[in-house]
Amino acid sequence: MTADRPAPPPGDRPSAELSGVDLARVALRAAKEQARARGAAAQDKQRARRGGLRSGARSDGRDPLPLGAAISRLLVERGWETPAAVSGVMGRWPQIVGADVAKHCDPQRYDEDDKTLTVRCDSTAWATQLRLMAPQLVARLNADLGHGTVLLIKVLGPGGPERSYGRLRAPGSRGPGDTYG
Repeated sequence: MTADRPAPPPGDRPSAELSGVDLARVALRAAKEQARARGAAAQDKQRARRGGLRSGARSDGRDPLPLGAAISRLLVERGWETPAAVSGVMGRWPQIVGADVAKHCDPQRYDEDDKTLTVRCDSTAWATQLRLMAPQLVARLNADLGHGTVLLIKVLGPGGPERSYGRLRAPGSRGPGDTYG
């Protein structure tokens, strides 16, 4: 073969010299095979650089997620499902306990270790009423949040007014104690 023409692949050499269209087909086939080899080598380099992950038609961990799915994934990964659910209950407190009870009793905090919900009432009468309603509230909360999320409702009465010492205050007195406590 001459130097200006590329040599055909070994399986394609006929006994006679190639010319015209046949020569162009052989040259095109050789160019395609070289391009495929270069492309495969480039893909291997990219794959090695990315640590074996590939991007394409199938999703992997690097693809963007919708906001709701990203938040759900974050809650699961961090173990925040229960605190997030309980804070949602605190926002829906009036719907769970009723408008009358919600006017007089506010949820304060949830202790995940003890599974205890602390509720403060504005009078001792409402604190007593809520203590009597506690088993039903625990059942309603667990139905909403999942079994065993809340085991106990700790009911606090109202806090007394700030103790101020002034000229009209008797030393040692505890202030009005009839409704605080």
